[in-house]
Amino acid sequence: MMLTPELVALSLREEPDLGPEPGWTLLTDDELDALARHFDAECGSDPLWIFAYGSLIWKPGFAHVAEERATAFGWHRSFCLKLRRFRGSPEQPGLMMALERGGRCDGLIYRLPDEGRLEEIRAALVREVRFHQNRDMVRWITVRTETGNRRVLTFWAGPKGERVTDKLSHEEIAYILARACGSVGSCAEYLYNTVAHLEEYGIRDRNLWALQHLVAEELKAIHTA
Repeated sequence: MMLTPELVALSLREEPDLGPEPGWTLLTDDELDALARHFDAECGSDPLWIFAYGSLIWKPGFAHVAEERATAFGWHRSFCLKLRRFRGSPEQPGLMMALERGGRCDGLIYRLPDEGRLEEIRAALVREVRFHQNRDMVRWITVRTETGNRRVLTFWAGPKGERVTDKLSHEEIAYILARACGSVGSCAEYLYNTVAHLEEYGIRDRNLWALQHLVAEELKAIHTA
């Protein structure tokens, strides 16, 4: 890997927590409970699995009792979501990954425990959704594993709306990722953690691999100018 912890450290800086985007409203406890019950009921008596392709791989935020490698055909990782909070700012917006149509995406699936499953679904929703404006960004997809196909829950698949960027080149994405930072960290850190943890599972996404190289070059250029 060209993108190293030392280079990632150069991308980090103190940024204030600006709170939610203007006009965004948090889901209430009752609404989160209802949404968790909805997905729990849709799963029924089958085990509930969650597909992880980005930060859920290295920071899931919910308990799980099993994990497997899995491939989502017809989807691919894409830095397509604009961030003005969290890992970006209004002055230097960042980019977050989502799943867009086409290609394939290799990742992990996590099985939630049967006992206390509702609470773990809720924890995943708090981590990934939280706001009314995001509640449609949860969907069921089918993935392939060594033991067969599974219907799994995933987040940010097929996003729509003003937050979705136009198609950007690798160079344009790398320029943004090398510079954007927010209250929870930088986009370069997000990329590094994702690529490094995918590598631990023997997964190499060629687009992310190309991006980590470009972001490393950008960071070197920024900090040696």
